[in-house]
Amino acid sequence: MKRVELYGRVRRAVLHKGVSRREAARIFGINRRTVDKMLKFSIPPGYRRDHAVKRPKLDGFVGIIDAILESDKTVPKKQKHTSKRVFERLRDEHGFTGGITIVKDYIHASKQRQREMFVPLAHPPGHAQADFGEALAVIGGVECKIHFLVMELPHSDACFLKAYPAETTEAFCDAHVSAFEFFGGVPVSVLYDNTKIAVARILGDGKRKRTRVFSELVSHYLFEDRFGRPGKGNDKGKVEGMVGYTRRNFMVPKPRFASFDDLNAYLAQQCRRRMADRLRGHKGTIGERFTADVAALRPLPVVAYDACDKQSVRVSSLSLVRYRGNDYSVPTQYGHQEVLVRGYVHEVVIAHGTEVIAKHRRSWEKEDYIFDPLHYLALIEQKTNALDQAAPLGDWELPQSFITLRRLLEARMGKAGKREFVQVLRLLETFRMEDVEAGITSALERGTIGFDAVKHLVLCRIERRPPRLDMTVYPYLPKAHVTVTSADDYMALLTGGGRCQR
Repeated sequence: MKRVELYGRVRRAVLHKGVSRREAARIFGINRRTVDKMLKFSIPPGYRRDHAVKRPKLDGFVGIIDAILESDKTVPKKQKHTSKRVFERLRDEHGFTGGITIVKDYIHASKQRQREMFVPLAHPPGHAQADFGEALAVIGGVECKIHFLVMELPHSDACFLKAYPAETTEAFCDAHVSAFEFFGGVPVSVLYDNTKIAVARILGDGKRKRTRVFSELVSHYLFEDRFGRPGKGNDKGKVEGMVGYTRRNFMVPKPRFASFDDLNAYLAQQCRRRMADRLRGHKGTIGERFTADVAALRPLPVVAYDACDKQSVRVSSLSLVRYRGNDYSVPTQYGHQEVLVRGYVHEVVIAHGTEVIAKHRRSWEKEDYIFDPLHYLALIEQKTNALDQAAPLGDWELPQSFITLRRLLEARMGKAGKREFVQVLRLLETFRMEDVEAGITSALERGTIGFDAVKHLVLCRIERRPPRLDMTVYPYLPKAHVTVTSADDYMALLTGGGRCQR
């Protein structure tokens, strides 16, 4: 391409000085057609093609390539044709004799023409977008995959995220409750992808059938729910970008925390610190623009939403209920009955009617058993032979005084002593561990080895009164007979007389 300086010299010679085009071509050493082009354009117009490119070896196969690319639109991304595979099919099935390069070039140009274009969007205050992301973290010394929900207010770019062991319904709801509290209000609308947590089914007219839990969440906070097109992440591109931003900036290197609570406290702190950032194209900081969002947010309800997953299940013959693949115990008197399980992020609560009958820590393992030993003591009292093999008691770490009490009870009373020990354990259904332990220790010191004595001593400790034990209720204990000392016996001892016989 000729330089701009040469354009100016040729145009000046011909147009101002009257040099002929033939003479200008001779003087400047260029072709006459080049002189004509220089007179037509004031600057080099670049390469201009007058006719379409001719590809004698490829043109007859363009229709076949286009048909293959069109059919690829209906198959999964990982099963689409590569340029190499298209070339191989042209060669083997259609007798194509050209090279792979021209096939690659044509496919590349075709895909470039088909790439989607987007319209820049404006985001009014008070609206939000939400999406889940994944990352690796070390929690409690164990490396695991964490799932975090990001909620962003696109107008100000303020964000909040919270991490969980899994992408579940209760995590989804709990993150919303925490995000609304963090922002200080409820967004006018929230835009989602078509997650199964929120969308039970996409209907034929484009409408969504919401899940029960998501409908409850929307009804409680009264925000408008909006959904992007299936498979079109760009519909909520702001939060998609924020998921990547928070992962790169808040979780690199891999976060290491003792618990998820500590990790989430750190993530919330990072979100607050980011409020001072000033982003490209904006005059104010995120925090300054956040004030407009706050003004548009709706007030929080008086009571937060109960962020849990609810399932109705039946108690098994082993007094267990199954929730998300794990088994949790309930008191044995509720065996074979229907109960309601409420699964929270860190807790599982089981209720029968309006009564809460069990609470357990939430297990994120697979096929795990979570027992409360107290749930089985009433049944073990009836079936004392199961005491040593009862799985719910296997990992129950009791103080040493309990072990000593059991040994003495069984040594003095046999099988009845085992039942009395279970009765002592059942005191833990009502009283604190430290009170029962203190009662057992006091009973061992007094030599009053029995359930009634331990219970009496526990009550005395709680009521802060001195114990009064009736030893007639312990016939198996050795009895001490103390006689009354007479004055004669005492005087005999003082004078060195012989031992008095009574």
